[in-house]
Amino acid sequence: MRLDELAKAIGAEVEGDGALAIDGVATLDAAGPREITFLANPRYAPKVETTRAAAVIVGTGFERAVRPALLRASDPYLAMASALALFHRPVEAPPGVHPTAVVDASAVLGEDARVGPYCVVGPGTRIGARARLWSHVSIGAECEIGDDFVAHAHAAVRERVRIGDRVVLQNGAVIGGDGFGYVPTPEGIRKLPQAGSVLLEDDVEIGANATIDRSTLGVTRIGRGSKIDNLVQIAHGCDIGEGCFIAAQSGLAGSSRVGSYVQLGGQVGLAGHLEIGDFARIAAKTGVNNDLEGGKTYGGNFGVLEAGDYRRVAAALRSLPELLRRVRRLEKAGGGSLS
Repeated sequence: MRLDELAKAIGAEVEGDGALAIDGVATLDAAGPREITFLANPRYAPKVETTRAAAVIVGTGFERAVRPALLRASDPYLAMASALALFHRPVEAPPGVHPTAVVDASAVLGEDARVGPYCVVGPGTRIGARARLWSHVSIGAECEIGDDFVAHAHAAVRERVRIGDRVVLQNGAVIGGDGFGYVPTPEGIRKLPQAGSVLLEDDVEIGANATIDRSTLGVTRIGRGSKIDNLVQIAHGCDIGEGCFIAAQSGLAGSSRVGSYVQLGGQVGLAGHLEIGDFARIAAKTGVNNDLEGGKTYGGNFGVLEAGDYRRVAAALRSLPELLRRVRRLEKAGGGSLS
């Protein structure tokens, strides 16, 4: 593909030789003379001058480099994603149902559904058109799954789970496992039956080894378009709104209510029965133990503060050693303690 053709396809403007032949996309460090790369983080700007790439996708405000050619885009990261889609050739699942798969006679598979080796599809389950079940996928009884479903190896969907269209489960994801519900009694610990279910709405993606527990009653819901990263735990009865991003190793305790377009950084922990407002952003490693208003950015490991207050506290912490030395000098000079 010519560079100018690529630029038109991804909505960028060429500065340089538009006739260059392009075969793929690579990083600034690894790209070769027939590949393009991209710059999204300004800290890597010096590498633009040294990359071997034929061209670099940059923002509209990037100052002109001596070399190579540039592809200017209003959103370099989005333009890079579009370029990747042009060159990436995903592996396609073989057609049909593999002979080692076990599909119950009462299950229904939609048109062009493909079921890989050692998969299991339970009784009464319905799966829509163009599903792709890779090896060792387990789908329980009486599930309802929409069109264009993709489940990678070792993903598991328990009984009576509902899944919308274009949902992707990465390797080892578990949807509908029992919630953590127990009652201590004089005779010992009694398990609460987890009689509810899970609903994954359209365009949801669940990361590798993430777990979405079924509710005790009702439904654990992941809203349309939300993306859940690897190793995330969503406990029973949680409700996640539309368009949320939840990063790796985050954990949401039971009955958490997260609004739409919320972003949780890695290792964020939510106590149970909390309300997080729409468009809230929570920094990595934050422990949340109270409701949070929407539209604000939060951070902190010991109680949550608004981001501006948290930055001031963090700056003050760096000054504490010197402040402590000054207090001790004042105490020594005064012959007593200031406490």
